[in-house]
Amino acid sequence: MSESSSYELSREHEEFRRSVREFAEAEIRPHAARWDREHHFPVDVVRKMGALGLFGLTAPEEYGGAGEDGDFTSLCVAIEEVGRVDQSLGITLEAAVGLGISPILTYGTEEQRRTWLPDLVSGDRLAGFGLTEPGAGSDAGATRTRAVLENGEWVINGSKQFITNSGSDLTSVVTVTARTGNRENGSAEISTIMVPSGTPGFTAEKAYDKLGWHASDTHPLTLEDVRVPEANLLGERGRGYAQFLATLDDGRVAIAALAVGCIQACLDLSLEYAGERQTFGGPIGRKQGVAFQIADLEVMLHASRLLTYRAAAMKDSQRGGGGASMKDFKQAAAVAKLYATESAVTATRIATQVFGGYGFMEEYPVARFYRDAKVLEIGEGTSEVQRMLIARGLGLPVE
Repeated sequence: MSESSSYELSREHEEFRRSVREFAEAEIRPHAARWDREHHFPVDVVRKMGALGLFGLTAPEEYGGAGEDGDFTSLCVAIEEVGRVDQSLGITLEAAVGLGISPILTYGTEEQRRTWLPDLVSGDRLAGFGLTEPGAGSDAGATRTRAVLENGEWVINGSKQFITNSGSDLTSVVTVTARTGNRENGSAEISTIMVPSGTPGFTAEKAYDKLGWHASDTHPLTLEDVRVPEANLLGERGRGYAQFLATLDDGRVAIAALAVGCIQACLDLSLEYAGERQTFGGPIGRKQGVAFQIADLEVMLHASRLLTYRAAAMKDSQRGGGGASMKDFKQAAAVAKLYATESAVTATRIATQVFGGYGFMEEYPVARFYRDAKVLEIGEGTSEVQRMLIARGLGLPVE
């Protein structure tokens, strides 16, 4: 697909959008409410998403990916369309590629790539990324998990929390950040190490009872004297901090795409309901109090989508070198993430209000989107962190 820095989607992207939408409408929408209610992670549908090629959109052909026929913009389109019917499967896709595949593809050795990527790209397996800890969220530099090199093996001890795709039946590996020593200035040396699922001492604890994303797989992790080969180090030793910062830049755009899907769903549902619901002899959509709120949804949708795909186009423009600068891309990613996710939270509030009392009932999808939206302002960097990054990008010495 096109490597242009324009954020207008190409004809190929729009054709791809239609194919993903058809899949989502047929395979996900009819079951999303039940999966949410039962906290069920639909392994069979995840595999179908893999068969459709959704996990390989940013991967080269030699690992089973789309190669030149895919790009980061395509991934955002897929996340948006899946998230339009189910945010849980939207985040499953986002995390599987952005946090699972991307670090291995970007920083892995050729042997590591050939070992792990084919199954991950096909959707037969999933990978997670263990960054957050009980005492290290936005302050990721406060990581306490430690890894010590002993006789050619990393011995890892620590814990991680809120880790997506970390304990499902499909999970094959989780890349974790750990302290591997100290630098000359006394700061922690942080590295990333791949830990295969099933490794003795590596435990995916009981799944969280979350406010939303009920059909997404999320666990706390415990690592007790976990031993993996020295060769499981991902990238250079001591470069883990820089690696996950770069990973989060891409993830912020992908989360923005998930938020766009949420806003689109709110607009679709509100329009349909406002045309059907009758009060005082006519549809509620003719009342300005309702119509104007729905108009606001349209504005938020277009602004969020444009910001998101502008950032995605900047990412794609960097393929093969050149294109947008990293500074400009980082700024665009933070702007898109902040605006789209905060808009999504507002959109779900508006949609719930349009539905009135029915919006408070779990049988209506707006209630599910309302619960799912809040975490969009938290994951991949909170709104506060985005504002800090944007301010720094403007040259302000904000802490």
